[in-house]
Amino acid sequence: MCAINVLTRISNVLVMDRRKFIKDSTLASSLFFIPSFVKAFESVASERLGYKRLVIVQLAGGNDGLNTIIPYNNDIYFNARPRLAITKGIIKLSDDLGFHPSLAPLQSLFDNGELSIINNVGYPNPVRSHFRSMDIWQTASDSDEYLQSGWLGRYLDKHGKKPYNAIEMDEQLSLAMKGERFNGIATNDYKVLYKTAKDPFFKSVLTHYNDAHLSEHNLGYLYQTMIEAKSSAKYIYETTQIKASQQDYPQNKFAKQLKNVAQFISSDIDTKVFYTSLNGFDTHANQQNTQTRLLKQYAESVSAFVKDLKHNQKFEDTLILTFSEFGRRVKQNAANGTDHGAANNVFVIGKNLRKPGFYNDLVSLSNLDSNGDLKYEIDFRTIYATILSHWLKADDTIILNNNFEKLNFI
Repeated sequence: MCAINVLTRISNVLVMDRRKFIKDSTLASSLFFIPSFVKAFESVASERLGYKRLVIVQLAGGNDGLNTIIPYNNDIYFNARPRLAITKGIIKLSDDLGFHPSLAPLQSLFDNGELSIINNVGYPNPVRSHFRSMDIWQTASDSDEYLQSGWLGRYLDKHGKKPYNAIEMDEQLSLAMKGERFNGIATNDYKVLYKTAKDPFFKSVLTHYNDAHLSEHNLGYLYQTMIEAKSSAKYIYETTQIKASQQDYPQNKFAKQLKNVAQFISSDIDTKVFYTSLNGFDTHANQQNTQTRLLKQYAESVSAFVKDLKHNQKFEDTLILTFSEFGRRVKQNAANGTDHGAANNVFVIGKNLRKPGFYNDLVSLSNLDSNGDLKYEIDFRTIYATILSHWLKADDTIILNNNFEKLNFI
C-alpha cells in the first residue's frame, strides 16, 4: 500500500464517527490496521478466555448439502436429480445417509466419534441472497434484522484481551469478527503482517503519534490502532516461530490457511478464535465436477489439520465448526446444477463430542417449503449458543441478544 493511499485514508476518517470507523473502514479490516482494544479490558483475567480454541470453516457460496450427506436409499432424491444425484462411491455411514465420495478422508473422524453432523440447520423466513444470508449467519440476526456487529466480534467485546485473540486467515475481516468495540485481525500470512508493520513509512507515521493535534477526534485513535497493530504483528510473528508444522498438507489455499492455524495453535499463541474459508460453492451449473473438487480440498485439508493437532496434543482443546450460508434446491436445474436453497448440514469436529455421528435425521424430501427447499429444523443460533456457553464459557444470551436453546453435541 503506497504512502499516498494511506494518507488519503487517514484524512478520510477524520470526519467519521469512531464506532462507524471500527465497523466500516477498510483500514479496520486490512492486513495491519486493526482496532485499538479498550484499555479497561486488559484487566480481564486470563482464565476468562480459558484454553479452548474454536476454528470456523466457511464454505462460501452455498454448498449443496444434499450431495454432501446423501440420502442414498431415497427415491425422491434420485428422481429430483436424474443427472446430478450421486450414485457411485457413496460412503455409507448409516442405513440411510452417506458421505459424498470426496469426503473419504473424514470417514475415520466419523468412525472415531470425532465428527457430529447436524442436519436441517437454518433459520425462520430464509433469505436466498448470498450476501444477506451470510450477514445473517455472521451476525446471528433474524432474517429481517440488520446488525452491524458479528457474533464472534461481540464475544471479543465481552471476553477479549488483545487484538490477536481472534485471527481470520484472509486479507479482509468478515462481519462475524467485527464487534462494537473490538475487531479481530485479518491476515493470510503472518510473516507479511510482520514485515508490513516494520515498513519504514509505517514507522515514520508512528513517530508523530505524540504530536499534540493527533489526540483530537479520530486521527489520534487511528494512530493508536496502528501502534496496537504493530505490537500484535510482532507478538504473532515471534510466538509462531516457536513451532513450525511438520504435517504434510495438500497444495491449495484452504490447506495453507489451516496449516497456519495449526502452527498458531501448536505455538500456544493466545488466540481463541480462528476463521477460515473455502470459496466456490455457488454451483448453478455443472455442479458435479466443481463440488467434487471443492469437497476433496475440504476433506483432505481438514484431515491433515486434525492429524497436525493430534500430533501436537492440541486436538482435545480445539473445536472445528463448518457451515455454509444456505443449502441448495432439492430439484436440479436445467444446467446440471442447483439453485439457492435453505436448510443445510453443519459439521462439528472435536475430541469429546457428546453426540457424535448424525445428531439428527434428515427432514422429509416430500414435505418441502413453497420454494422446493428442505425445511429447517434447527436454528443455527442454537449451535452458536451451545458453543459459546459450553465451549468458550461465555454468556451466550448477552452475545446473541437472545436466550436460544442449547444442543447436546458438546
